[in-house]
Amino acid sequence: MFKFFKRVKTVVSSELNTVLDKAEDPVKMLDQYMRDMAEDIREVEAAVAKQIANEKMLKRKANDAKAMVEKRQQQAEKAIESGNDDLARRALQDKKDHDATAQQLNESWERAKQDADMLRDKLDEMKKEYNEMKLKKDSLKARAESAKTRTKINRTMSSVGGDESKQGFERMEEKVLRYEAEAETTEDLSRESRSLDDEFDELEKDDVDDELAALKEKLGK
Repeated sequence: MFKFFKRVKTVVSSELNTVLDKAEDPVKMLDQYMRDMAEDIREVEAAVAKQIANEKMLKRKANDAKAMVEKRQQQAEKAIESGNDDLARRALQDKKDHDATAQQLNESWERAKQDADMLRDKLDEMKKEYNEMKLKKDSLKARAESAKTRTKINRTMSSVGGDESKQGFERMEEKVLRYEAEAETTEDLSRESRSLDDEFDELEKDDVDDELAALKEKLGK
C-alpha cells in the first residue's frame, strides 16, 4: 500500500509535459491519483483503528491479570492469618499463574502499541504527503489549463495568418481597388460626355442663383 502511495507521488511530481506526451488528460489523471491516495489513507485509518482497539484490549486483559495477582496475594495473606495454609497455598499458586499471564499479555500489549505507533506515524506521513500533493495538483491543473488555452490560441492565430487566409484577403483587396478604379473611370467618362450647352446651362443657372440671392438680400429676406 505504501509503495503504491510513493509511486503515485512520483507520477504527480513528474513534469506536466511527460503526461501530455502519453496522450493522457492531466487534469483527469491528477484527480484520479488524488482519489487513489485518499482511498489508501482511508484503508490505513481503518488499520490504525483496528490496531488501537487490539492494543486497548490487550492492555485491559493485562491489567485484569495484574489485579488478580494482587487479589490472590491479599487472599493468601488473609488465609495465613486465619491459619489455613492449604488455602493460602492455592491462592499463591493461582497468583503465580495470573502473574505469568499478566507478563505475557503485557509483552503482547507492548508489541501491539509499537505497531499502532508505527501505523500512526505512517498515517500522519501519508496525510502530509496527500496535502502536499493536493496543493501541487491545483498548481498542475492550472498549468495544464493554461497550456491548453495557449495551444488553442496559437492554433487559431496560425490559421488566421495562414497562406490561404492571406491570399484570400489579398484577392478581396484587389477587388476593392478594381471597384474604385471603375468608379473613377465612369466619373471621368461622365464629365467628358457633357456638352458645351450643358456647361453654359450650368453657368446660367449659377447666375440666376446669384441674382436671386442678391434680390433676397435687398428685400431683407
